[in-house]
Order: sequence, then C-alpha cells, then structure tokens
Amino acid sequence: MKYIKEAAIIFGITCMGELLNYYLPFPVPAGVYGLFLLLILLCTRLVKLEDIETTGHFLLDIMPILFVPASVGVLESYIEIKAVLVPLAVISLVSTLTVMGMTGKVAELMLNRGEQS
Repeated sequence: MKYIKEAAIIFGITCMGELLNYYLPFPVPAGVYGLFLLLILLCTRLVKLEDIETTGHFLLDIMPILFVPASVGVLESYIEIKAVLVPLAVISLVSTLTVMGMTGKVAELMLNRGEQS
C-alpha cells in the first residue's frame, strides 16, 4: 500500500505539472513544472521526503529502461538524421562536456562556500 501512496503522490504532482503546462502560456515543458512543484512541496514540507523516497529510488533505478522507446524512435528516424549526423554528434559532445564542466565548477563553488561558513 505504501508504494501505491508514493506513486499516487508523484504522479499527482506530474499531472499538476501537465495542467500548468496546458493553462500557462510559457514555453516550459510539463516535466519542469512538475519538478518545480515537487521542489516547492518538499521545501515547504507539505510533502515529506519519506512520503516519496522509496518509489523515487525505484524510478531512478529503472530510468535507463525508460530511455529505450526514445532510442528506438531515433533509430527509426536514421534516414532523416543521416544528413545531419556529424553536426548533431559534435553539438551533443560539446554540450555534454560543457554541462559536465559547469556542473563540476558549480559543485566546487558550493562546496568551497560551505567550508568557509
């Protein structure tokens, strides 16, 4: 019963994100709205981490499986993608390295700031 309750909370927040995406005129994906709602609910303690922790860990554990349909879709579109494959690969590589580098630098700054306090 615990898993059903946790899943209902997570999926309810996801549905609220979908509703916000439908009603608000901003070009923000519904998942981002859902994540912000979850963050706000966790920060205000309206939802406690213990209320969603087990199901959240499960969803993180199966995340690679959730990418299979998207990967198959990309493979089915290979003919259309073939013309832009090299630029797409370069852009993906550069943006991935940039995000990794910036994430590392921000983490370093936050850790250094925490040590100074």
